Amino acid sequence: EECDWFKESRSSKDNPKSDWYIWRDPKPDGSAPTNWRSIFGGSAWTYDENRGQYYLHTFLPEQPDLNWENPEVREALIDIANFWVDKGVGGFRLDAITYIKKPKEFTDGVVDEPDGLAAIHKAIAKTEGILDFLHEFKDKVQKGTDIFTVGEANGVSADNLSEWVGPKGVFDMIFEFTHVLVARLDEEDWCLVRDWKLPYLKSLFSGSQKTTLRIGGWYPVFLENHDQPRSINHFLPEGADRVEGAKALATLLLTMRGTPFIMQGEELGLVNVGWDSIEMFDDVLTKSHYELALKKNYSERTAFEGARRFSRDNTRTPMQWNSTINAGFTKGKPWLPLNDDYNSVNAEAEEKDRTSVLNFYRYLASLRKELPELTEGGYRELFPESEEIFAFERKSDENSAIVLINLSDRKAEYDTSCLEGMCCVFSTRESKKGTLFPFEAALYRK
Repeated sequence: EECDWFKESRSSKDNPKSDWYIWRDPKPDGSAPTNWRSIFGGSAWTYDENRGQYYLHTFLPEQPDLNWENPEVREALIDIANFWVDKGVGGFRLDAITYIKKPKEFTDGVVDEPDGLAAIHKAIAKTEGILDFLHEFKDKVQKGTDIFTVGEANGVSADNLSEWVGPKGVFDMIFEFTHVLVARLDEEDWCLVRDWKLPYLKSLFSGSQKTTLRIGGWYPVFLENHDQPRSINHFLPEGADRVEGAKALATLLLTMRGTPFIMQGEELGLVNVGWDSIEMFDDVLTKSHYELALKKNYSERTAFEGARRFSRDNTRTPMQWNSTINAGFTKGKPWLPLNDDYNSVNAEAEEKDRTSVLNFYRYLASLRKELPELTEGGYRELFPESEEIFAFERKSDENSAIVLINLSDRKAEYDTSCLEGMCCVFSTRESKKGTLFPFEAALYRK
């Protein structure tokens, strides 16, 4: 809201940038135009005294939504992107891009909905016309260049990936979120954990993999980002060994088909914070969800445990470089408290430990360069019904590798016929063929 564009837009209804944002009159009683709720909590509308109107913000009041229906807005955004292309940038990550196109009720009149939060979520990927906007961006920014684009695309599923990536798609890759939402019950009861089984998680990965293969697209492999908790806590059973669990997840991340995206600290095996008070959290979404849970009569303990489990602050704590003050990140006061384990879990300590998570990541990264099937090969899931083992084959024209990962806290058996003629490249715990210890990962190659 400090952008010059918005300052002009809010100054007057007669300003040339008056409709660069989405403005609506109050209801007769002066209240917000609709009951739509912001994704970060509270109304999606904020009143502006200058205009005597409300403006729409899908997220925070400080983040007013641009009106992409206005061609001048789109041209201005395209000019900004091309400014950076001319500077030589390698590409763009387009944040929350599926929210740019509003349904007709946003533009042709506004109405209340039975569910104010569900209403705002209508403004996502399936809104008719959004792909027209994005093809325009692609044609005027990316066409004729070698820049790379990745869209953050909440709401896009495997069923409509072909419209978003691949030869006919609008981006080179997209982040879609089905697998990272596996443990969340829903937006209203977010503090509760959904009971899920490994075959379901595998089906989400495999569905996206099969679709991207079929359409000639490419996949961004990720388990963590700035909006998600730490993967060890998110995908593994409670009490999982930090080092062995992190190595198991690293194997998944760096051997699956696609480009791995690694969140800072993930390569050290960082876990969620252990803070004991909601006041220690900074994330506005965490606090909003905590208050929502209390309003729905969940206990303070339940609300807080949900906040701690799912908070985005879990991956936003300062990078743990060493065991000195503030983990070597800053001599000043960091914006968040440090994770309590920084004295022992840090880059300096893991550099010196041959068996550390960090050095295992480096080994896997080098393996990706050595084994062409890990970058060029296809993807075929094995043992889809197993509740312990995530297994898949990566096969290129001349080479084949099979990856086996036990993501459970119990020993697991598997059929070894798939390994005929193959030799073991690595095993994190070196069990005998046909058995995987808890959180063991292994790769076999022909």
